Order: sequence, then structure tokens, then C-alpha cells
Amino acid sequence: MTDHPDVPRTWVLGLVLAVIGLWSGLFGPIQVLLAEQAETLAPDHKESALALVTGAGAAVSTVLNPVWGAFSDRTTSRLGRRLPWLLGGATGGTIAMLMLSRAGSILEMALGWALAQAALNAVLAAITATVPDQVPTSRRGGVGGALAVAQTLGVVGGTGIAAATGSTAAGYLTLAGVLVVTTLPYALNSRDTAIARQDRPPFGLRRLSPRRHPDFAWAWITRFLMNLGNALLILYLLYYLKDSVGLDVEAADSTVFGLTAVYGLGTVLTAFAGGIWSDRAGRRRVFVIWSGLITAAALLVFALAPTLPAVWAAAVVLGIGFGAYQAVDFALVTQVLPRKADSARDLGVLNIATALPQVLAPALAAGVLGLGFGYRGLYLLAAGVSVLGSVLVVRIRSVP
Repeated sequence: MTDHPDVPRTWVLGLVLAVIGLWSGLFGPIQVLLAEQAETLAPDHKESALALVTGAGAAVSTVLNPVWGAFSDRTTSRLGRRLPWLLGGATGGTIAMLMLSRAGSILEMALGWALAQAALNAVLAAITATVPDQVPTSRRGGVGGALAVAQTLGVVGGTGIAAATGSTAAGYLTLAGVLVVTTLPYALNSRDTAIARQDRPPFGLRRLSPRRHPDFAWAWITRFLMNLGNALLILYLLYYLKDSVGLDVEAADSTVFGLTAVYGLGTVLTAFAGGIWSDRAGRRRVFVIWSGLITAAALLVFALAPTLPAVWAAAVVLGIGFGAYQAVDFALVTQVLPRKADSARDLGVLNIATALPQVLAPALAAGVLGLGFGYRGLYLLAAGVSVLGSVLVVRIRSVP
């Protein structure tokens, strides 16, 4: 599809709502519900149980996101290439939330969360690919900012729902309803286009050789490192607040939501501004570098000052840094895709850099905590990989 200067606001709004529902469904469980459920079902082994469940889900996400993207690139439905996968993924995600609401064992939790990740990653693959499909390069920073804000609203909203509902089951059921309601407006106005069978690109991953596409490879590496630092923070945030900061169970639950809201406010303030600023400047890398360094500074505060006032301040700084990073990084990666006909597949491969840290973070965290370095060591590691992820973006040559 050729670039067109007009990007209807109603279309962007529908996309924003779909993103809010998607990330509510992903992070409400990740930040609150899964941890509470693991503690209820396996109180003496809550950390390892949570690591098993989240690791299994992230492994499913890592494999299936590019697969769904590759299939959507080649879908010839009259509804278009992306919309069938969005609708199917939303349906599967709703079923998974219903399963999780009734889970009575760690195995049932793991199966339900694996299904949720499989389904919601079909939605993610479809949504992500619509931007290079329908948004010109010169507007992608601004649209990326809108989607970064939407992602943050989804994270905050999902966490708030999970913390505010009276039970774990009610939290899952409410998130299922949110997913359905927020998906419908975009489904009714997707502007998705169909392709003829003879126009389908050949299937395969050979063209993604790092030697042939080094900028794509470096974009993957930098995104992986930045998301690994973020995953190391988020995965054990609830336990960090209890064990390091010293909060009781009720206070820790409400503080997770409060920190997420403060983080979200910082993201909202910087995502639009950073994305639009990078569009006007025609530059991406310098914005990624500085936002990554700001994110790392926030992680250092978590590591070195486990007190409630310091944690609140760090959440503000984290939102400022990571919000700008998300907006500009999204615009940057859409400019290094090897082939537009395979945009969903290639973006799916890039999305592995978001999902894979969720697989590796539990193992890394277990090693750091098991060796006695505590949460200070864990969050120092998170800060270090974030710094590395931000500075390696200079290796991307084709984007200023």
C-alpha cells in the first residue's frame, strides 16, 4: 500500500482503543492477577510458580507472534489481511480469561496463560502491521506516540481493574469484557484491504539474515535489551514492594497500581511529544538513546533506594524515559523493515524482542536472587542492560 498523507482520526482512535484492550488483557494478569493466583495456589513456591506460568506464556508469544504475522501477510480474506487475525485473537483471548478465572492449579494457570498469550499476540501482530500498511513514514512518530499512550493506558487500566476487583476471578472476567468492547470500534472501521491470491508473498524467513539486513538486526538487539531491563523490574515488582520496601499485602497491591498510574502519566506526557518531535526533526536515534538512559536512571533508583518516596519518584522518571522510547523506537523499527510485503512477519520477529525478555527474565531473576544479590542486584542488572540497549542504537545506519 502506498503512503497517503491523510490518516483519519477516527481510524487512529479505533486503533488506540484496540491497543488499550490488548494491553489491559496482557498486563492486568502480569502485574497483579497471576502473582496473586500463584501465591494462593502455591504459597511456599510463589516465585517459581509465577516464573513457570509467565515463562510458558512468553515462550508461546515468542514463537507465535511472527507466525501470526506471516500468515496475516498472506491472508486473502474479503475482510482484509489483518482484521481476521484481530477478531480471532480477541475471541481466543476472551476464552483464555474465562479459563484463567476458573483455574485451580498451577498447570491450569499455565495452560490458560499460554492460550491468552497465543491469542493476544495474534491481535498484536495484526495491529502492529496496520501502521506501516496505512501510515506514511513522516507520520509514524506521532501515531507511534498515540499507540504508546494507548499501551500505557492499557497497562494502567488493566492493573487498576486487577487491583480493584474483589477477587482474581472477577479481575479476569472484567478484563475479558474490556477486550471485547475495545476491539469492536476498530473492527467496524479497520480500513483493512484484501490482497489477491496471486499477490501473496512467498513464505519463509531466509530474507531476515542479519548479514543482509544489519539495521534490522541491531533494531532487534536494542529493543530486546531495553525490554529485558523493563521485564526484570515488572515481573517481581509486587514481591519487591513486600520484601524490600516492607509493605503489607494490601498496601503492596494498591502501590503497584499507583506506581503504574504514575508511570503512565509520565508516558502520556512524553510519548506524544517525543514522537512528534522526532517526526519534525527527522531523527530517531538520538531520542532512543536519551530515553533509554533516562529509563536506566530510574532503574538505578529502584536498586539503590528501596524506600517508598524514592520508588514513587523513580516511577515518574521511568514513565518519562520509557514513554518517549516506545514512541520513537516504534517509528524507527518500521523504517528498517526488509520488505513491506512481509511487514507483519518482520514486525512479529521484532516483537520477539519484546516477548523473549519475559522468558529470560524469570531465569535471570531466579539466578540473581538465588545467589543472594537480592533485588538490588536484580535492578542493577536491569539498569545495565537498559544502558547497553540505548547506546547500541548508534549501530543502526540507515535511520538518522
